[in-house]
Amino acid sequence: MWPLCDARGGLIVMSVHPPKLVIFDCDGVLVDSEPLSLDVLVRVLRNAGVDMDAEEATERFLGKSLKTMSDILHEEYGLAVDDHFLEEMRLDLYQRFRRELQPIAGISQALDELDIARCVASSSQMERIRLSLTITGLIDKLEPHLFSASMVANGKPAPDLFLHAAAQMHTAPENCIVIEDSPAGIEAAQAAGMRVFAFAGASHAKSERHLATLRQLEPDVLFDDMRELIHFVRKEQRDGNAS
Repeated sequence: MWPLCDARGGLIVMSVHPPKLVIFDCDGVLVDSEPLSLDVLVRVLRNAGVDMDAEEATERFLGKSLKTMSDILHEEYGLAVDDHFLEEMRLDLYQRFRRELQPIAGISQALDELDIARCVASSSQMERIRLSLTITGLIDKLEPHLFSASMVANGKPAPDLFLHAAAQMHTAPENCIVIEDSPAGIEAAQAAGMRVFAFAGASHAKSERHLATLRQLEPDVLFDDMRELIHFVRKEQRDGNAS
């Protein structure tokens, strides 16, 4: 377990705005899906003639929407992402999810203990969000407040999705905390004017290279144990209400 410090190793200076909404990313924050997703993507890309390993796929696509991924593949690799490609990836991924997908350790307890509003804002399609949360037993703790990048013009790292979620939840950006695992998501939260807690406890987030990337983005908090989330949120509540 890491201490309560910012990404630069200093003591955290909490915001004067008390949090009223926690916005959760889904993949890598609620469910431990990224290794499965990347494995399927690499295989489907190889079948389509694009040779890419998991490390490169992580760097290029982690936390990004399907549209953003499709644009990158078309512009930089010359691959047109057609319906056949998407359907092959979807069927393979959903089979893997049904067999192997697990919730992030400690997330169910964290959601039960959280005493302010919460929602999900994910780069994934809504079908995938609901499937992931249903398989892992989290759907009843979060529905109906689910938001997908398909609802906005620009996916992460643009702030559109987080701003849309906050507006739908009737909460000002300065009163939101975003829980993210990806560089694109952290950048999106910062661009939206929200506090961001970077979570590095999922299976894909253990490498020093990934952690160094997260630290460079200077999130408000960097932590690796979801059981600690409630303590971070409550400290901000106390500090905000005392200001």
